[in-house]
Amino acid sequence: MAGKEKKFDPVRATVIEILGLVESGQFTSSDAIQMATENRPFTDLDLRFIRQLVNGTVKMKRRLDHDMRFYLSKPSEKMPQRLIDILRLGFFQLFFTDRIPPAAAVSESVNLAHHFCDAPRARLVNAVMRAAIREPDRVKFRDKNEDPVSYLGSYYSYPDWFVRYAVMEFGEAPAESLLRNMNLPPRISFRANLIKAKVEDIKKVLDKAEIKYSIGKYLPEFFHLEAGGFPLEEELVKGGKIYIQDESAGMAVRLMNPKMGMSVLDAAAAPGGKTTHSAARMHNRGMITAVDKSRPRLELLMENCRRMGVRIVNPVLADNLDFKGGPFDRVILDAPCSGWGNAGKHSDLRWSKTQDNVDKLFKVQSTMLDRVARLVKPGGILIYSTCTIIRKENDEVIEEFLIRNKSFTLESAGQYFNDEVVSERGFLKTYPNIPNLSGSFAARLKRKIKNRAPKK
Repeated sequence: MAGKEKKFDPVRATVIEILGLVESGQFTSSDAIQMATENRPFTDLDLRFIRQLVNGTVKMKRRLDHDMRFYLSKPSEKMPQRLIDILRLGFFQLFFTDRIPPAAAVSESVNLAHHFCDAPRARLVNAVMRAAIREPDRVKFRDKNEDPVSYLGSYYSYPDWFVRYAVMEFGEAPAESLLRNMNLPPRISFRANLIKAKVEDIKKVLDKAEIKYSIGKYLPEFFHLEAGGFPLEEELVKGGKIYIQDESAGMAVRLMNPKMGMSVLDAAAAPGGKTTHSAARMHNRGMITAVDKSRPRLELLMENCRRMGVRIVNPVLADNLDFKGGPFDRVILDAPCSGWGNAGKHSDLRWSKTQDNVDKLFKVQSTMLDRVARLVKPGGILIYSTCTIIRKENDEVIEEFLIRNKSFTLESAGQYFNDEVVSERGFLKTYPNIPNLSGSFAARLKRKIKNRAPKK
């Protein structure tokens, strides 16, 4: 390979390797990062930089490809994937980071082109990136008023089908706010494990370490860090005092409202966020049956329980469609979904989840909900939750369930949360443009108690 004698940055070279793995469609960004970095002598700072570059470049690839075309002499000519990845990474550093000098972004990209490609392509990278620095106004977009879907999709880097959905569902201005917020760098959120530590204890640790944070808006046991990175993993995470989790995920457990002494079923439990949260709210008294069909994930759940001092969980290795048990006072189904509420945190999700995925998931979600509904006691509560904002996976699943299952009624989430996150129908809905929240959905369903026929 030409140009191997040129010096290159091994960190950025690893990013190019990872981008190739993601682009193959066989790996998520997180899996590809883990594969490419394990057993390599990278520092924690290196790894944070790798994650920033990979997730940002993958997330913004439609915008990057759009902008690059204005500086290529033959924009329609097919380029090798390595060259595309080098240019994407270079443009991301130029226009979407604020701590990398433009000269450094250009020189490092040229070195990568020498290493992975050849001298002519290195010269192309140099020319294209320098032109982008000199003439940023060369980039143009479709007229926002004439073609809002194309404009928003290219500018914020989303597939047209999702932009079209967001505009139809929320309106153009709210949709743009949503798209913009899902591109912000994700922040770390976590829950204080009240079995092992009080909220005030966690505050003291963070204050001592001079870590800036805010408290959950809806759940006071949740914390949101104001900067990336988490230097207290050994003391807080490994010590079982906290659990890394979005506040929006915890809100479904609040809606379920499990109490001491109850029997609870978590029907899709691993890795255990809602299971351990429920246990803490039950003060470790009662019984939680945690069902999952993956043995490794169920083992991870039990490891989390041991670390966090949770003693009331009974793990069951089973598909929830086949599980027989109960009846239970509370059942929660955190259904498999497209994950569009977390598109800001999972950079490749927007390119791997399609409308076809949503249509197929609707059938799976409906079948699972019908099955676990049989396990709820009369008078008991069933919670259906997802981490998506797509109506078909949320509202439509519940409305059709209620038509099929006359023994259940919908109870409003307004008993537990304010109007900002409760729809007119009574569903719990959060969105990424609410500060510190991801997108999520939950519905509280109550099984009716049959009236006994009077004795004759």
